[in-house]
Amino acid sequence: MAKHDGLTQARDKMTAAGVDPVAIDVFAHYYRLIEHGETGMIPESSISPVQMPSLADAEVSDSDAAAAIGTTAVIKLNGGLGTSMGMDRAKSLLCVRRGLSFLDIIARQVLHLREEYAAPLPVIFMNSFRTSADTMAALARYTNLPADGLPLEFLQNKEPKLTADTLEPVSWPREPQLEWCPPGHGDLYTALRGTGLLDRLIEAGYTQVFVSNSDNLGAVPDARVAGWFATSGAPFAIEAVRRTPNDKKGGHFALRKSDGRIVLRESAQTLPEDREALADLSRHEFCSTNNLWFNLAAMKKELDRRDGILGLPLIRNVKNVDPADPTTPKVIQMETAMGAAIEIFEGAQTIEVGRDRFVPVKTTNELLLLRSDVYDLGKDSVLQLVPDAAPYVELDSHYTLVHDFDTRFPAGAPSLRKARSFAVRGDWTFGSDVSVIGEVALDAPEGHHRVEAGTVLSEDDNEI
Repeated sequence: MAKHDGLTQARDKMTAAGVDPVAIDVFAHYYRLIEHGETGMIPESSISPVQMPSLADAEVSDSDAAAAIGTTAVIKLNGGLGTSMGMDRAKSLLCVRRGLSFLDIIARQVLHLREEYAAPLPVIFMNSFRTSADTMAALARYTNLPADGLPLEFLQNKEPKLTADTLEPVSWPREPQLEWCPPGHGDLYTALRGTGLLDRLIEAGYTQVFVSNSDNLGAVPDARVAGWFATSGAPFAIEAVRRTPNDKKGGHFALRKSDGRIVLRESAQTLPEDREALADLSRHEFCSTNNLWFNLAAMKKELDRRDGILGLPLIRNVKNVDPADPTTPKVIQMETAMGAAIEIFEGAQTIEVGRDRFVPVKTTNELLLLRSDVYDLGKDSVLQLVPDAAPYVELDSHYTLVHDFDTRFPAGAPSLRKARSFAVRGDWTFGSDVSVIGEVALDAPEGHHRVEAGTVLSEDDNEI
């Protein structure tokens, strides 16, 4: 293959598909890095642990909080399909509580805050080419949700998957949409600029943006956090939480030794020999919630200065062209993380927040917690953790897919309010009004088993 031939093919394919020219330039930037052997790895030797202030210690006046929420716009990342849970539509359509989906709860949170603070508080969803239609149809019932002069959605860009051995765009005629992938949520900034939304928000008088994942219902656009960011003077900030054993395999914050900048190292950017350090909770104490704030004027200035290419660290992901079929060809997906922009901005900050602002649903383990009585859903549609800490839940492969999960909990989740941990191994179906107390592990590797309605499972019931 001639040098850059794969890039030429990819550019032509993106142009034919109507992809924004700046997004094509960003793709070309990362293609050249891949072509020259860049892996995006961040060695442990190049970073040191980071400490940070806590929101609990921050002094934010009521007037500063109210003023800040009045000039805040909200963006929800909503491009995910939930394929790891067996879904083929927007993950945010998944029912969470009382017949309400993620989208329902997000809309109600925003509408409540608008009324409480008499603030416009626009909410805009960054959808992918595969989540847009379903999402907009689901939100149509909230006729007062769109803000004046602003759209309710904008689309993230798409890029071709590259054949791992040739770096040419993969061809997959049996399902052409699998030839494409999103460029990771770091595409947020490119898409904001390319769609003109960045300029529209500034022209409408908004000064800052709060961004979070739609599957994190703890990510409420809180006025106190908005006030902290607005008065901090920081151009960019990310909310962090202390890592727990559940976070050992995930990314974390650190300080880059070469320049003292805060960086976000994802697990895909960690060398095999550094995995032990990645998992060391006493060394790297903080991980990202993916709740971030940025000043609109500062973001525009930096994007203009760099001709639309922020130059976020590369994440090189090797996957199968059909993620559901491991026998299909290997492809490279070039991605970036939006939180990595923290290293771009001088004066960027992190702040420790409570775990209540980080309630992501990546697996059915977390879905069971959300559907249980561990959380109450208040009149403001904000989740409230009832016990001091959420129990640890571990369901085996019988429950990985949402359909299988729902089949085994036909009457809803058991009561987990008094549980410390709940592990289920084997094929169990649960009746109604089941309660779990203490540390419970059900283990029945063969055959189908049933927990009858009204059963109280305690530590004495382990290994049934």
